[in-house]
Formats: sequence, structure tokens, C-alpha cells
Amino acid sequence: MIALILIGGTGTRLRPFTCDFPKPLLPVVNRPFLEYQFDVLKRHGVRDIVLCTAYKPAVFHRMLGDGRGRGLRLRYVHERRPLGTGGAIKNAQRHIQQTVLILNGDVLHTLDVTAFLRFHRRNRADLSIALTRVKDPTLYGLVETEPSGRVRRFLEKPSWDEIVTNTINAGAYLFEPSVVARIPPGVHHSLERALFPHMLEDGARLFGYVSRGYWMDIGAVDKYLQVHLDILGGATRLPLPPGPRRPGLRAGSSVHLGRELTFDHEGCAVLGDRVRVADFARFSRNVCVGADCEIGKGAALEDCVVLAGARIGDGAVLKGCVIGPRCLIGHHAVMSAGTALAGGSTLRPFSQF
Repeated sequence: MIALILIGGTGTRLRPFTCDFPKPLLPVVNRPFLEYQFDVLKRHGVRDIVLCTAYKPAVFHRMLGDGRGRGLRLRYVHERRPLGTGGAIKNAQRHIQQTVLILNGDVLHTLDVTAFLRFHRRNRADLSIALTRVKDPTLYGLVETEPSGRVRRFLEKPSWDEIVTNTINAGAYLFEPSVVARIPPGVHHSLERALFPHMLEDGARLFGYVSRGYWMDIGAVDKYLQVHLDILGGATRLPLPPGPRRPGLRAGSSVHLGRELTFDHEGCAVLGDRVRVADFARFSRNVCVGADCEIGKGAALEDCVVLAGARIGDGAVLKGCVIGPRCLIGHHAVMSAGTALAGGSTLRPFSQF
């Protein structure tokens, strides 16, 4: 079985971090996000992957190549203009001769691909949709199923009085080639708004498989931060980067640690390669610092992400925020919860943001 990963979006909800860099390659705990999807696929024996690109395709080629160094076979299909989720799949039709696994490129999950495929085949489905349960169903399009798993209806962002289930589309699908044949070529086409409802009307065999693994759409800044905190805090089974460790700390190579540092033994601070931490700095709860960063004397970091090459000044305070690559945070400046700073930005000393 091959996998298609849909990575053509421009990542507008994750701006400013996606202005210069595609969302699926943004670092998550100092690894490109796509590598987590690769890990899940390899765990289930899927090593032949087609990447459906549109936005900044050259960056994918440069960072991922042909995949051999990762034990994969990577191929690329490019959209000259955005074709939507369905159109992107149709654009890759030449690669689809059998059942194909399709993944959205902005969802982190621990989907049991083997069990999903078994479910699909047992039900002789034309199309199976992975589902996940959420606490607030009003924020999503719901997928209501029969007890057998067969899809009964789709309900887009319902009010509370319309809700009869909390299962939503998890952004992973199993398609038979006959389903791809239904998609019109060369035009913008949506799976969710066109293909799926039309198939349901036609009586096709659509089934929903409820995945009980971890699931997070990283498409917005708050979710991007949250997925870091979940991994660092152990809310997922996803592994932390290798490297020397001590209570509350996981450090990369060539890391310099100053005197009298404080690490939260109930949390986890991950420091990338060549990070330099000055004396008396404090790390609370869960913190991720990218490669080549500098953390100043007495700086305090809590539940935050600092991307590669940033410099955090003496006495600066970061809490619940995301600091872009190569940022300069002045001494005694404060970044508050819910804030984000674009790459290359400067926050002057004593500023509050």
C-alpha cells in the first residue's frame, strides 16, 4: 500500500511562521512535522509515499529528497494552481493502482493504520474515513455513523441542539481506485463538500473508523504550541529526541549549561544542538528550545517554544508563547501567554507583548 500526504496548503492560520516556510516542515520538538507522520507509516510497513505539493515545493525537495536516508521512497506530485483536497488526489491518480492511504499534512496522530486497513477490508468499503472524538463538536464537521460504522450523514459545524455524536473527520482516509475515478480532473474539488456527500447520496459504501489514538490539527498557532506541550508532557506516546538527560531536561549535542539553572522535574525542557544557557536561567513546566539559541542570564521560560537561532536576553520572561527563528528578545522583555513573534523580529529591552 502507498500513502498520499496532502501538503499543498499555504498555512494561513499559522502565519507568521508559514510566510517563509511550509507548515508540514515546521519543527515540532525540533523535528520537521512530517517526520512524525513518516514514523507512523513506517511502523505499519508503509514506506512508499507520494507528497502532493503546491506551496513552496522546492523546500520539500531540499529537506526531504527521495527519502532514502529515512528508509522511505518519496515521490512528488505538484499542483501548478491549488486544486483542493480532492483535486490534489486526482492529480496523483497515476500513482494509485490499489487501496491508498491518504493523510492531511497538518494533523499529528497515532493512527493504527493496520487496524484501519483491516476495518476497511472487512466492510468491503469503497472509502473509509478515520474519525476522532472531540470535546466541543460545534467547532468541526461531524460524521454520524450507524452501529456498523457505515456513514449515515455529514453535519457541518452544528449547534448544540443538533449534535448526536462527537466524532469528526480525523484527516485520514482509505480510498479504492474507483473513488479517485469519481473526482473530475484539473479542477478545484473538495473531499468534504463535494466527493463525500455525493458518494453518500449515490449509496456508495462509506464507513467511519473511530481512532482512539492521539490527534491534533496543528494548523493554528495555539494548536502548534499545544502539540509541543502534549509531547513534552507525555500526553502522547510520541518519543522525545535522543540525547543526554537529567530530571526535567533533554539536551542535544554541544549544549552549554551555565551555573545554578532550574529545571522543572515534573515537566520537560528540550534543548536543541548548540544551545547556550547562561547562569540562573529557569525552565518551568514544558519548554522546547531550537538549535543554536542563546538563553540569557536569569531568563525565565514556561510552557513555550523558542525556534532555532533565537536569542533571549538577560532577565527576559517567556510564558505560553511561540518565538520565531532568529528572533531577538531584549533583556527584561516579557512575552505573555497566547503571543507569537515572527521569525527575525526584535522585541526591545523592557518591552511587554
